[in-house]
Amino acid sequence: MIKVKAPGKLYLAGEYAVVETGYPAILVALNQFVHVSVEESHDYGSIISRQYKEESIYWKRQGNQMIFDNRDNPFHYILSGIKIAEQYAQSLGKKMCCYHLRIDSELDSPDGKKYGLGSSAAVTVATVKALCVFYDLSVTKDQLFKLAAIAHFEVQGNGSLGDIAASVYGGYIAYHSFDREWLELARREYTLNELVELKWPQLKIEILDPPADLKLLIGWTGSPASTSHLVDVVGLKKAEKKAKYQRFLQENTACLEKIIHGFHRKSLALIQEGLQQNRKILNDLAAFSNFELETPKLRRLIEIAESFGGVAKSSGAGGGDCGIAVLTSSIDSDQVYTQWRHADIEPLNLQVHNVID
Repeated sequence: MIKVKAPGKLYLAGEYAVVETGYPAILVALNQFVHVSVEESHDYGSIISRQYKEESIYWKRQGNQMIFDNRDNPFHYILSGIKIAEQYAQSLGKKMCCYHLRIDSELDSPDGKKYGLGSSAAVTVATVKALCVFYDLSVTKDQLFKLAAIAHFEVQGNGSLGDIAASVYGGYIAYHSFDREWLELARREYTLNELVELKWPQLKIEILDPPADLKLLIGWTGSPASTSHLVDVVGLKKAEKKAKYQRFLQENTACLEKIIHGFHRKSLALIQEGLQQNRKILNDLAAFSNFELETPKLRRLIEIAESFGGVAKSSGAGGGDCGIAVLTSSIDSDQVYTQWRHADIEPLNLQVHNVID
């Protein structure tokens, strides 16, 4: 049996701007995973998730096609990952066979709380990765990223794909988004084999080595946000308020360059200064786009972190979900966690995950 895993992620900085081609964001991979196993089968195949036991689906082979017994299922990203991985395997001359695919996610809590850790990206990466191993395909991280990005994009149709990069490369990364309009055209013009070898326009992924004294704390505010809805809201406003939106993009880029420089120089002070600026820039965007980025709980999370000499901000789309705090390693995490709990904020005991395989 083949077993693989892919980590969840959070955004450190650069949210919203990263959906524009070539603009940067910084993400971090975390030690909560989606696990996928693959075991060969000789009669029928199955896709089973511990989270969706009543929705497990079964299939058979008809030549190289997967024929499903039921079509109404919650496994869109898994199925897209299977489709892309198998297309790639077939392009390399691999014979298709049946198998049982099992998925188990740690990215949501046992009682169903959704923490916004990028489960759709992680399950896509883990599915593609597992099948590449199953079909004995030697793929680099760059190739895995491209295969998983294609699979995810064909379901979602938008987004930066930065969460795919975090799940593939691990650790802290600086991610510059590629041209998704180009990808749509390229899917029609190139074979999948050619596409994973091409240089993708504007794509840049850099692994960042954090300062030794950087401590990352994560708190969940208990109100899941709709990322796609909030991104749509900003999309409408960027057309109405072009000058303000362009200023937001310019300020974001300068701010992200400062944070990345802070990683290069191992300067916690520079990173914290940049994160503070990024919080202000994002709040300005929310103000002219007329949506709530920082809920009262997120503001309280930030205030508590600042009282310990740290810097904090919303992570991802905002409007709920997680906040992140960056403090010096000498600060006692438990003291921060205690105050967060008093404010009805759930500390998430997560660590940075570095992908080594």
